[in-house]
Amino acid sequence: MRLARGTLLAIAAVFIALSVQLVLPFLQYVLGAVLLAFALYPLQRRLERRVSPMVAALTLVSLAVVAVVVPFILVLSAILDEAQYILANVDAETLQIDVIETRIWELTGYDVTIDGQLVGSGQDLGRTVLEQSTAAFSSLTTFAIGIVLALFLVYYLLKDAEALVAWLYRTMPLPEDIQRDLYSEFTDLLWAVLFGHVFVGVVQGLVAGLGFLLVGIPNTAFWTIVMVVFAMVPLVGTIPIWGGAVLYLVILEQPVLAGALFVYCVVVVGVTDDYLRPFAVDRYAELNPAVILLGILGGAYAFGVMGLFYGPIVLGGLKATLHVITEHWVRLRSVEGHPG
Repeated sequence: MRLARGTLLAIAAVFIALSVQLVLPFLQYVLGAVLLAFALYPLQRRLERRVSPMVAALTLVSLAVVAVVVPFILVLSAILDEAQYILANVDAETLQIDVIETRIWELTGYDVTIDGQLVGSGQDLGRTVLEQSTAAFSSLTTFAIGIVLALFLVYYLLKDAEALVAWLYRTMPLPEDIQRDLYSEFTDLLWAVLFGHVFVGVVQGLVAGLGFLLVGIPNTAFWTIVMVVFAMVPLVGTIPIWGGAVLYLVILEQPVLAGALFVYCVVVVGVTDDYLRPFAVDRYAELNPAVILLGILGGAYAFGVMGLFYGPIVLGGLKATLHVITEHWVRLRSVEGHPG
């Protein structure tokens, strides 16, 4: 019997290793699909009261495309069009480069030639783009395939969610009540990350971007996206970006706009972080900012872009698992001691 059990485990290990190799090229999209399906699942259950699971899942996937993919493409297109316009039409006088150079010399004593640096940087950028064009096309193809794969995964995760949960209950070698505790801990953790990490970051970035728009900072759409990403990083946030914008206005000798942007970001943007984030996180799970920061940095290194979301989930998941083990340790040991 032990030999048969060992053989089955070896076969399972081989297929697990092969499955990992199949998933790795599209790991980012798989992780994104799981996170999106989890966020949409409450809506799936509500829609299933009126329509079939297939129709509900198809409706939510369509809404996800409209709400996420289409705005992303539109913003990216706007940024590319704006960048092309700047390269084609903006000259040194429009950018007030001479004013900036004078102010830098007055403040630091260094004589900087920005237009010369820009020309050299543009030439280097052109050579780099030409050299990387093949790799860029390959990445674009992978991106398109990954997006389609992610949408299919979201559809089937929503449609077959109940069957998947039932399979997990049958497969995991743990008592059902302990599994419920474990799944409850992970559910709270995921919602804490989605609300306190993603949602608050998006709100904070958009609020800061509105301030950029009001004071006339160039390329507002691009900087808003950057601030949304930075806002997800605890202890860092959007300060480096809007701080640079304030300095930019000071260099251009616009102290009123600089002061207005500074006050707006400190008061309005700061409120979104000071009040929304603790409210969202404490409502679902207690995640220390140090844990979130370590998870973000380590997750980005280990998993790429999706690591920004899954890094804190991994560390929080370890905490949740240890908590469940501690709660049920005595019982689990007694079960092991009495297998019959």
